[in-house]
Amino acid sequence: MAVNRASDAPVRAILGPTNTGKTYLAIERMCGHSSGVIGFPLRLLAREVYDRVVALKGEKQVALLTGEERIVPPQARYFLCTAESMPVPGGDGHHDGEFQRDFAFAAIDEAQLGIDPERGHVFTDRMLRARGREETLILGSESLKPMVRELLPDAEIVSRPRFSTLRYAGSVKLSRLPPRSAVVAFSAEQVYALAEALRRFRGGAAVVMGALSPATRNAQVAMFQRGEVDYLVATDAIGMGLNMDVAHVAFAGLEKFDGRRDRRLTVAEMAQIAGRAGRHQRDGTFGTLGLGDHSAEFSEGEITAIEEHRFRPLDFLYWRNPDLDFTDVKALIASLERPSEDPVLRPAPESVDLAVLKHIAEDPAIAAKRGATARRLWAACGLPDFRKVGPMHHARMVRRVFSYIGDGGHIPHEWFAAEVARLDNVSGDIEALADRLAGVRSWAY
Repeated sequence: MAVNRASDAPVRAILGPTNTGKTYLAIERMCGHSSGVIGFPLRLLAREVYDRVVALKGEKQVALLTGEERIVPPQARYFLCTAESMPVPGGDGHHDGEFQRDFAFAAIDEAQLGIDPERGHVFTDRMLRARGREETLILGSESLKPMVRELLPDAEIVSRPRFSTLRYAGSVKLSRLPPRSAVVAFSAEQVYALAEALRRFRGGAAVVMGALSPATRNAQVAMFQRGEVDYLVATDAIGMGLNMDVAHVAFAGLEKFDGRRDRRLTVAEMAQIAGRAGRHQRDGTFGTLGLGDHSAEFSEGEITAIEEHRFRPLDFLYWRNPDLDFTDVKALIASLERPSEDPVLRPAPESVDLAVLKHIAEDPAIAAKRGATARRLWAACGLPDFRKVGPMHHARMVRRVFSYIGDGGHIPHEWFAAEVARLDNVSGDIEALADRLAGVRSWAY
């Protein structure tokens, strides 16, 4: 299917490494318009910018839309969202067309995430379709430039240099970590273990993970920003644009589980995380955490690429057809799997929502759903698999939810309360607690 690239308003791509003021520019431009929307890669970043815009425009004028927080005053004109929650023409079917309104300004942040196998198709879609009536900004890495030229030939491309330098500082032991450091780990167990070690060595650390509740995450970030603790231990999520007062980033490892396999971070991922060090005119450093025999090290090529911001230009983005057919569930699945006619737009790997839909549609009674009911089914499939239990198991929860809402009904309060009460248990190890927290996130959504 051809991509509709037409836009009456000017589109500018603001490209460059971390700490180039791209997000600040977008906020400044949005606040100069009568209304606006920005899509971010991270709930914490959306929340951070929401607080900044509220300070400028007042609470009644500003909305926050993420998978877990929803603050929408009746007269809100400025919407700060995660990319998935961002209002776009036609929507994606998961939000039943909520807030399909006209904005004077629109921006999508970290648009190079169109290369991400799991979320990439969302960022590509927003880059192609999220448009402001008067102005649109696409923010991203310099590596995105070939894709902007190919997909949006009329867009103006503006390259921005980093405000400060970023230098490799080698390996350092936890007990010698400099103040205002962020330690990045790749599992909940390691995050908590490192935070406890820092508490013993250095007096304490803030903890930031996606699995925490919004209120807890916000409180932890605020504690670090106020200087109540000098250390932050976080997952790699902080690499997605979170602006914090960090002088040094220490990698506890250089491998992560990406949902399919354990793999080494790409250089672009390393740079995105390392780039949290040094804000505005203050220089920053990055390195590894000395963990004895388990220490990981950067290669010379990786260090050079990160310091000089040189990354391989992107030659494709993941994409999923946004023009959905709700004639029946079979037609819906076919429309979701329809490929693009543009060779640089590759079919996205099968995401959880589509895999769940296919599982549920094996029931002939479900497969026969049509129109508005099929649309509600697809909306239910949009429930994120926070528990990471896989499509087959997650489909049971989605099907139960759909059994209540499929014909326009509501989830029974008694069932909802019982499921949440079952998770209200603080016993067990970190893995068990993290699993219950993920379950609570699903119910909060």
